[in-house]
Amino acid sequence: MVSSYTPTVQFLNEKSSASSASHKCTNLVLISPNTPDLPSIPFTRKEIHDLKALVDRFAIDTLLLEDAEATTDKVKREMNAHSWVHFACHGIQDVNDSLKSGVHLHDGRLELLEIMRQKISNPDLVFLSACQTSKGDDKLSEEVVHLTAGMLAAGYRGVVGTMWGISDMHGPEFARVFYQYLLKDNGLDSTQAAYALDYATRKVRESLGESDTAFLTWVPYVHFGY
Repeated sequence: MVSSYTPTVQFLNEKSSASSASHKCTNLVLISPNTPDLPSIPFTRKEIHDLKALVDRFAIDTLLLEDAEATTDKVKREMNAHSWVHFACHGIQDVNDSLKSGVHLHDGRLELLEIMRQKISNPDLVFLSACQTSKGDDKLSEEVVHLTAGMLAAGYRGVVGTMWGISDMHGPEFARVFYQYLLKDNGLDSTQAAYALDYATRKVRESLGESDTAFLTWVPYVHFGY
C-alpha cells in the first residue's frame, strides 16, 4: 500500500476527470537560498547540487537558484517557466492566516497567496524539502490549512511536503533516492511521485534503523495530490 492524500473531494474529482496518462517533466528548478536572518541549514546546498548532478544525465532542463540568486521575484518567474519545483529551505506555516504560510527566500518569505496569484502556466509537481509544510492545526482539525494543500490549490498536480521539522543532514538522501526512483525510467513523471516517496521512505528507514530518533527522521514526508 502506498499512501497519498487529497485535501478535498473537489480536487480529486477535478483531477480524476483530467487525463491520468503518464507525462514526463522536461524542466526543473532547484531552489536553495541563504536566509541571513534565519539559522543556517547547510545540507540544503548539498541536496540541490546532488540533484543537479543526478538529473543532468537526462534530457531535463535544470536550473539552479541558490544563495542570493533565490529572491522572491526570480523564484516566481522561474516557477512560471518550470513545471517541477524543488525547494530546499526554511518553511513556515502561519497558524493565524494560512495564506501567509510560505517558504523563506533570500529577501523574504514567498507566501502562498502570492504563489496562487501567479496563475502558473504548467504546474506539475513541487517538492517542499522544508519544515512544517503539511503541518495541521489543532484549532482547525477538520480543515486543510497548510502550504502543501495550498500548492494544489495553486494548480500543481502533486506536492511532497513535511508534517513537522525535518533533518537537515538526511534531507539530501531522501531527495536523491526519490529522484533516482523516478529517473530509472528516464524521466520525472508526477503520476509516480507517491511511489517514489514511499520507496525513498523505505530506503531511509532501512539505513537509519528503528530508534525513536530514526522514526522522527523518516516519517514526516507525505505526498498530496493525484
